[in-house]
Amino acid sequence: MSLSVLISASEAVPFIKSGGLADVIGVLPRYLRRLGHDVRLVLPRYYGIDKTKFGLKPLAGVLVVPMGGAGDEYCAVYEGSLPDSDIPVYFLEHEGYFGRSGLYAENNVEYADNDRRFIFLSKGSLELCKMLDFFPDLVHANDWHTAAIPLLLNTTYRHDSHVGGAASLLTIHNMQYQGSFPPATMEILGVGWEHFTFLGVEKDDRVNLLKGGIYNATLLNTVSEGYAAEIQTPAQGWGLEGVLRERNRDLFGILNGVDYTEWSPESDPYITANYSAGDLGGKGLCKADVQKEMGLPQRGDVPLIGMVGRMVTQKGIDVFAEALPRLLELELQIVMLGEGEPWAHFYFGGMAASHRDRLSVCVGYDNGLAHRIEAGADFFLMPSAFEPCGLNQMYSLRYGTIPIVRGVGGLDDSVENFDENLLAGTGFKFHDLTAGALFDTVGWALHTWYNRREGIDRLRQRGMAVRFTWEGAAEKYDRLYKMALKRRSGASSDTPPRATRQ
Repeated sequence: MSLSVLISASEAVPFIKSGGLADVIGVLPRYLRRLGHDVRLVLPRYYGIDKTKFGLKPLAGVLVVPMGGAGDEYCAVYEGSLPDSDIPVYFLEHEGYFGRSGLYAENNVEYADNDRRFIFLSKGSLELCKMLDFFPDLVHANDWHTAAIPLLLNTTYRHDSHVGGAASLLTIHNMQYQGSFPPATMEILGVGWEHFTFLGVEKDDRVNLLKGGIYNATLLNTVSEGYAAEIQTPAQGWGLEGVLRERNRDLFGILNGVDYTEWSPESDPYITANYSAGDLGGKGLCKADVQKEMGLPQRGDVPLIGMVGRMVTQKGIDVFAEALPRLLELELQIVMLGEGEPWAHFYFGGMAASHRDRLSVCVGYDNGLAHRIEAGADFFLMPSAFEPCGLNQMYSLRYGTIPIVRGVGGLDDSVENFDENLLAGTGFKFHDLTAGALFDTVGWALHTWYNRREGIDRLRQRGMAVRFTWEGAAEKYDRLYKMALKRRSGASSDTPPRATRQ
């Protein structure tokens, strides 16, 4: 059954990206389209999105967006497409809301009007359907930025001629960020103060947009099965675990896929030598290349550990910092790429300056260097405090770079712990979020490197054979969409999709 699907999100590659949300939104529609669905994508037209580069063309007319007590607001709409596809992407251009240097914040300070900005995106996405004369069967919202959509569909848009009958799916990519705003935000939502209750959008006497979305979405999902379970606990629910437990039967986990057209050592244009599971010769050349690029001694006999990602507490960077002095006493090398909390920049930069033969740090982000680290490293470290899905561990497996991860969320779902007796598994895992557990697990990996090379070879071969495909993920979303339509119409649901490894 072919469906009409509207996906609304705050970011998507290749147009604009701040995190993993953009990766999902930029890829998933392509695979849904292959299943026969009419998929449309709505994004803000941040001024960092180049209209000329992406060939954006203005639609005729002006989009009118009702902003509750603030009255109507207006914006232009630009149309483009996901590159090399026929999937339409519509950009809402509003200089006051999106003509800024940041997406959500500037100088690490969130914009004070983020409630207005993203309620505008949510309502604008629904109003756009009238402008396009588009009748979606389902509207797919993502994170707090568009979590108002399920609430709007159940209230002010319930009898709308274009979207009134649409089911909704809310995908939670990160529970930590919930869209919490003062009560006055209710005036902008325009859904009535009767929804400002404990069983509505109210939390701690504030409007919580994610909570409203969780209560009102037809179905919910997260980006791994493990994370779907974890967010129902106090440790990972960020105060909404009770709400999620109430909707347990409507909450599913679907592990993200990997775009193997971009992440493949056989064809990667960013690396110095291509290689495969059948011929790993090029990996040694990639290791020497990244050692040279990062200013480390070019030694093939010393294990190289790579880290790529945001230097923030979520990623366990504080625990890694605590473990680092002891780690640097071991026979290893570490390369880091990323940016985040200012203290981390200074700390790791200072440690690199005093350990030039063992640690190199590049503050910032360089896509080509990220590829080269994945290809050249022997191990890839991800000590996350929580990880809804994670992608770098999946890239690492594909590149024969053995993950060392904390067993949470998508990391636990996608990495199989090493079995020394059977020489099975795909990586090394620890569970306690402590410097000691991290150090011990890195030590375990290094001991295996130096003393059981057949174990390293087996881990690499098994990892390179694993695939986390978007085809499989899209099929699960397809099933969720159809289940949501049945729920919306009051019919019984199908057997829920399982987030099994592809």
